[in-house]
Amino acid sequence: MEQPDPVMAEIAQVVELGQAGGAAEARKRFALLWERLGPRGDPLHRCALAHHAADVQEDLGEELRWDLRALAAADELTDDRAQQHHASLAVAGFYPSLHLNLADVHRRLGDPARAREHLDRAEEAVGALGDDGYGRMIRQGIARCAARLAPGGP
Repeated sequence: MEQPDPVMAEIAQVVELGQAGGAAEARKRFALLWERLGPRGDPLHRCALAHHAADVQEDLGEELRWDLRALAAADELTDDRAQQHHASLAVAGFYPSLHLNLADVHRRLGDPARAREHLDRAEEAVGALGDDGYGRMIRQGIARCAARLAPGGP
């Protein structure tokens, strides 16, 4: 059964702040929320927070650090916990996006071997996604990242 979750609501507010041009403030608020949650806090909260915090980073090293935190939290997450937030969620559906983000940041950091490793994992996991807007967006992102990693790619 889905239950209201004030931490997820706070994360959503900070995401909106970042998308509205307040990336610097979003970085601060994500960092403060991470401190409140702690490294052993609820894996759903840590995964969502870190996944979105990566998006507002200016420094690629920081983006990588947040992406790795999101992946580590997903590895601790259960379907039961995810479904407490929303009945449609399954942890397997988190991995295509998490690995795509890691592939892209490794690519931008100049580490094509690690980028390819995470891209391969994203491709392996993408079957967990439906044929809906979100699934198509992730599949398109995987294709774009693969093209950028290809010899002579953009």
